[in-house]
Amino acid sequence: MTLRVAIVGGGPAGIYAADILTKSDVDVSVDILERLPAPFGLVRYGVAPDHPRIKEIIKALHRVLEKPEVRFLGNVEYGVDVKLEDLREFYDAVVISTGAMADRDLGIPGEELSYGAADFVSWYDAHPDAPTTWPLDATSVAVVGVGNVALDVARVLAKTGDEMLVTDIPAHVHEGLQAKTITDVHVFARRGPAYAKFSPLELRELNHSPNVEVIVHPEGFDVDEHGMEHIAQHKAQKMVLNTLTSWVGADPVGKDHRIHLHFAEAPVEITGADGRVTGLRTERTHSPEADGNVVGTGEFTDWDVQGVYRAVGYRSTALPGLPFDDRAAVIPNDGGRVLDLDGTPIPGTFVTGWIKRGPVGLIGHTKSDAAETVGHLLADTVPTATARRPEDVDAYFAERDVAVATHTSWELLDAHEVALGEAAGRARVKVASREEMLRVGRPA
Repeated sequence: MTLRVAIVGGGPAGIYAADILTKSDVDVSVDILERLPAPFGLVRYGVAPDHPRIKEIIKALHRVLEKPEVRFLGNVEYGVDVKLEDLREFYDAVVISTGAMADRDLGIPGEELSYGAADFVSWYDAHPDAPTTWPLDATSVAVVGVGNVALDVARVLAKTGDEMLVTDIPAHVHEGLQAKTITDVHVFARRGPAYAKFSPLELRELNHSPNVEVIVHPEGFDVDEHGMEHIAQHKAQKMVLNTLTSWVGADPVGKDHRIHLHFAEAPVEITGADGRVTGLRTERTHSPEADGNVVGTGEFTDWDVQGVYRAVGYRSTALPGLPFDDRAAVIPNDGGRVLDLDGTPIPGTFVTGWIKRGPVGLIGHTKSDAAETVGHLLADTVPTATARRPEDVDAYFAERDVAVATHTSWELLDAHEVALGEAAGRARVKVASREEMLRVGRPA
């Protein structure tokens, strides 16, 4: 008997799980249920548009969706269009792979005046649920965080809109970026440079723009004995430190836009008036222990910025009918087996990706994570579904007037975006409106 599996979430984690399932010795039929009309999740809506190389991953993911054992069912929202008990009627196993797209909090006064990096990324990546405008009328802004998302946010804030016009951004994003008045972007790290989480390549690309100058400030740029021990054990962070060191104290070259990197500065308060940011206060830190954790020195600095962006990590959100560990922001699990509140596995229910392990690791790291989950699924799952045909699922959504976007719908949308790009001399121009995505993807 064919094993019927539903994967909730059409990003890399879910698609990798589908790929591994179809390569197993078990006869499987996989439906990927995705809230958006387009697949690929984080790769399409979380990677900065000026990083097309990373988006090459889409080609491999696309091949999985073309497999005859896999169906893509887009524009289907779990908890709204279908519930867990409904899925159990059609599938022997359910894999949750909804990722993490909410922002972690800073936990400081005035935080409500700041922007979440995830929200800004959704705007410049033309997510269909994002607004079409973004306030970019500041002169100086702060980005709190030292990961790749922080670099993406800083880079997009600093570059001109015309520089981004070679990417897949639609007209409203280009217009917003071209009209912005930002000249200086200040990136703040709580810890010293030895603990920066940028990847080496992402960091080096920060100063490739002809209009943006990178300034690494020497204050707080200290590497003590603990820091040296840390980079000795982490090759990538040693490469990051080497790049940063080469930039410290470099003579300004007079470009119109600047990205400032500040280390050992912890945000303690965001000040504002009339609902707008007027400044950021930070405290100088130092790391007394080998674990890299920092403590404040009592030395404070007030920075004249008119906007603050939080880029200190993503977090997953709870889903209806499933347990959730709010502190860790994950679905409780044992190697991908979802655990009930008493710690016992919930039959036929699994999890993979960031909602399984937290938002850590690069996109490619989800492969091994998905393999672990799929291994347990194949070992544990027995046929339980009572309505086992794909047509039964289609009838369910048809009865509820859900406008399902199929793989054919995605192919039509994909071709349309590529055609828009060709007309503009680009590889692609994204369609941002959900309604337009569904219209373009509707077979004639």
